Formats: sequence, C-alpha cells, structure tokens
Amino acid sequence: MELTAHYIVISPTAGELKWDVKPDDFLLSKQLGWMEFLEKEWKEHVLETRQGFTAVSIIWRTPEAQSTFQKQFQKFKIKPKTLSSQIWEIPVCYGLDYGPDLGSLAVSHRIRVNELIELHSSAVYRLHFFGFLPGFPYLNGLPEQLHTPRKSVPDRLVEPGSVAIGGRQTGIYPQASPGGWHIIGQTPVELFDVKKSPPVWASPGDQLKFEPIDSDHMEKMLASPPYPRKR
Repeated sequence: MELTAHYIVISPTAGELKWDVKPDDFLLSKQLGWMEFLEKEWKEHVLETRQGFTAVSIIWRTPEAQSTFQKQFQKFKIKPKTLSSQIWEIPVCYGLDYGPDLGSLAVSHRIRVNELIELHSSAVYRLHFFGFLPGFPYLNGLPEQLHTPRKSVPDRLVEPGSVAIGGRQTGIYPQASPGGWHIIGQTPVELFDVKKSPPVWASPGDQLKFEPIDSDHMEKMLASPPYPRKR
C-alpha cells in the first residue's frame, strides 16, 4: 500500500506535507518515517517539524531550502516506521466528582453510564502527536458510538488530568485550562513534567488504555501521583 503526500507551500519558509486520507496506523507510520528522514537528511535546513493527524508541517531555515525540497520530495523513498507495541495503562476515576459530564453524555448517546465507561475503557488508543497544551495527547481509536460534538460554550476551567471526549477523539488535559471537551473522568497520572527529560513519558506511536479505578484509589494516587504502568 502506498500513500501519496502533497507538499503545500505556506510561506517562504513554511510548508506542509499533506495526506488526503483519514488518520490510521499506516499513515502514522509514514508520518514518523518522514519525521525521521527530515531529522537525519535535512537537519541543517530545518528549524522545526510539527505533526498533525494528516500532515507534517516544516519550518525551514531559508526559502532556498524549501524550494530545493519541494522540487525533490516526490523522488524520496520513505520507509514507514514500525509503530511501537508499547501500551501504557492509565488509571481513571470516571464520574462522581471527577467526570461532571459523564451522566449527560450517557443520556445524549442513549446508553447507561456503565456502558459508556466500558466502551471508553475497553478501547486501545494510538498516540499520534502532542498539541494544544504541552503534553496533551491526541489519540485515535475512540469508538464511533462515543463521537460527540464539542461543547458550544467551553468551560472556563478544566482540571489537570481530566479525561475528555471531543469530536472523534478522547484526550487528557495535562494542566488546568479552558476547554470545550466533555469531561468524563480524571487520572492521577502526571502527563507533563518540565523537570524531566523528556517531559512526557509516552511517544507518538505508543498506545494507551484507560483502566477504571474507584474514588478511594483515586484519592490515594492523587496524594502520590503514579507513573503509568507498561503492559
């Protein structure tokens, strides 16, 4: 299977590799292959790369570097990168005081709260990239039954560790922030620590699985935030 990328010039020193397909594991493996290729072969010409679900954005040091790349990129043979088999287990306390939107979300989908929790926690999610906030994981794999439009009026404050659903995605807020996703639970795991190198424990290509915990376990873990378990 081959995926054809299009290169779009955004400005004299900014461009984007774009794929006109839905995000999946194969596309992610191609994107990571491109990221690795740019790091190895074009490092002296690239200031920054940023990954999205269906794009890789590139900031170039000079317009000449971008022009050269644009003329040559269709000739490059990029080897897809093998995705990690690593699964991180993320404890989550659903509902109660930690997921204020869980009940209303279940009602809107005409399912029971326990069914929503089972659907959300039984899936294995692929981490594609970080964005929005430092350490905010963009995950693919939310069951279609739980796809939900974002809130029309965002919350002014979402607590750190909040596990939420927005559109076709689920994610975790790494720090306090305004947010328009539906909050269904909270994890005691810290997602981003600037004092550590790297500041995040997961990498694009890894997988995450949410593990329900009760409020007693949640309180104990909040007192001493755990590192996520590897499966």
